[in-house]
Amino acid sequence: MTSFLPLLATLVAYLIGSLSFAVIVSRAMGLSDPRTYGSGNPGATNVLRSGSKAAAVLTLALDALKGYLPVALVARFGPAHGMGEGTVALVALAAFLGHLWPVFFRFKGGKGVATAAGALLGIDPLLGAATLATWLIIVAFFRYSSLASIVAAVFAPFWRVLTDGPDAIALALLVIGGLLIWRHSANIKRLFAGTESRIGSSSGSPRPARAKQGRASRR
Repeated sequence: MTSFLPLLATLVAYLIGSLSFAVIVSRAMGLSDPRTYGSGNPGATNVLRSGSKAAAVLTLALDALKGYLPVALVARFGPAHGMGEGTVALVALAAFLGHLWPVFFRFKGGKGVATAAGALLGIDPLLGAATLATWLIIVAFFRYSSLASIVAAVFAPFWRVLTDGPDAIALALLVIGGLLIWRHSANIKRLFAGTESRIGSSSGSPRPARAKQGRASRR
């Protein structure tokens, strides 16, 4: 039975990661589906374009939690059941992949920044804090969330190697970082073109009305 636990933990982590909280929170709060406006990305940044800061903050927290929880549980309780760093690495990667390709939402997910951050905190709070500090520094100087995410994605696996040496977790972080950068390919093109939106600037997309208001206006 023990030999199946790593596979089971990985599957559960993927299913948890597949919970697209941008869509779930928006529906619960009567907002338009975030996949239908702005960037179309089901993430906290796009939810913010709805005009609801509360929905964006809740989405961010839940997306981070779904990365943190399965990783932290395996890291804490896994060794007693034969699940070591290899399983932690697989669980972190599975939660991240669930956000990118959620089975419950036709495999159309977000970019995974918050979920990756949560997984990092679950692996090692210091690693998560250092990566978050990197993100904040880039944001403070350049005000580009996408650029900060890309730099943090590059930084995380190197920090793991620097502190713990090359291991399965460092490899998982390298894969996560590569996928995160790939998911930001459109942002990278806009950064080079000078058209990427800065934090605090207008996105140029109209804010959608609340779903209930939209139905009322069509009557």
